[in-house]
Amino acid sequence: MPKFGHYMKQYDHEHHNGWNKLLHAIGIPIIFAGIILLILMPWQWGLGLFVAGWALLFLGHKIEGNQPAFFQGALYLLVGPVWVAKEIKELLLGQPKDNPAKESRQV
Repeated sequence: MPKFGHYMKQYDHEHHNGWNKLLHAIGIPIIFAGIILLILMPWQWGLGLFVAGWALLFLGHKIEGNQPAFFQGALYLLVGPVWVAKEIKELLLGQPKDNPAKESRQV
């Protein structure tokens, strides 16, 4: 079985459009909030957020012109949140995706 990094690279490869990334950055946390609300509060709120989050993800993939990664395997349902967290971290800390200086030090 491939390592988690393999799945992250594949997920990154299929999510390069800026709008798709933005919709994922909004949609995935909304899905998680929906799941939490489904557990803690009246189900209508949680279900509404859950469906809205998924709608944003599917809209992003329509814009990008590809299918959601989880169609390739359920493991991508776990990869997505980690990928969004990585993207937000890179955005907030100003870290480039491919850091040539880091790669040259590893040679």
